[in-house]
Amino acid sequence: MIIAVDGPAGAGKGTLASDLARHYALPYLDTGLIYRAVARAWAPFARNADAPDKAIALAGALDVSAIDPEGLGSAEIGQLASEVSAIAEVRAALFRHQRDFATRAEGAVLDGRDIGTVICPEADVKLFVTASPEVRMERRARQLELKGETVDRAALLKNIKERDNRDMNRATAPLRPAADAHLLDTSEMDIEAALRAAIAIVDGSIARKSGL
Repeated sequence: MIIAVDGPAGAGKGTLASDLARHYALPYLDTGLIYRAVARAWAPFARNADAPDKAIALAGALDVSAIDPEGLGSAEIGQLASEVSAIAEVRAALFRHQRDFATRAEGAVLDGRDIGTVICPEADVKLFVTASPEVRMERRARQLELKGETVDRAALLKNIKERDNRDMNRATAPLRPAADAHLLDTSEMDIEAALRAAIAIVDGSIARKSGL
C-alpha cells in the first residue's frame, strides 16, 4: 500500500504521515528533507550568477542515505528549499530517489508537495493536508521557539504566504491536490484528531477498493 500525503508547509503533513506509517507499519519518507539537504549545500551559492547550475549539480550528487536532518528545520533552509525545488532539473534529479522508495515491495508512506500528482500518481490513498496560513505560522513559530530561536511572527507569516505562492505557481510540479485526493483541513484539529480523521480516510478508501 502506498499512501501519499501532500500539502503546504506547516499543515501537519509530516507528523501525520509519520504517524500513519507507524499505524500501518509502513516505511516513511519525508521528501522535504531531500530538498532541504540540497538547499543546505546550496546556501553558499544561492545568490551567485550560476546558482541554478550549482543546485542541479548538488541534486545530482546527493547521497540520500547520508542526509543528516540536524539543522534542516530552520526557516532559512525552508525558504531556500522552496527556491531550489522550483528548478525543474533539480526535481528531475531527485525524482528517482523518491520513486525507488515508494515502489518498494512492502509499500510506503511519503509526504511532500507533489507525491500524489507526480511521484506516486498510482498511490492507493492520497491525502492533501492543509490549514490556514495563520494557523500554520503559529505552529511553525512554536516549533522554532522550542529550539531557542527568536521568531518575528509577521515576517514568518509573510514568508509562508510567499512560499505558498511560489510552490503553487512554479512551472514544474506545482503544489496542488491530485484530482482523487482527500482534503483534510487541520486548522481546528490537534494531531490526535487529524490522525483519527486520516486513518478513517485510509481505511475507508481501502475498504471501497476491496469491495467491502
